[in-house]
Amino acid sequence: MTRSQPRRARGTVGHANSALNLRLTLASFGLVIMVLFAVLAFWAGIAWLGVLCAIFAVVAVVDLVVIQRRRAARHREEPGVRHSLFE
Repeated sequence: MTRSQPRRARGTVGHANSALNLRLTLASFGLVIMVLFAVLAFWAGIAWLGVLCAIFAVVAVVDLVVIQRRRAARHREEPGVRHSLFE
């Protein structure tokens, strides 16, 4: 069973542990920027920086997956409720 928040978290369903929509926006921005920087670094011939940026892009993808799973669990717990960017 997937829960919207981890066990023993300080937040509750009424008061979320983190702003998932804001995290989703920031992770998406990080993914786009890191992919762009990786491409530019490889194009400029700085391979180590390109690899580092690619690793950060993979971390952003993993974060996006975790956020989407938590948002889906929240949607199952509260069907029909729409959340703002900061909830």
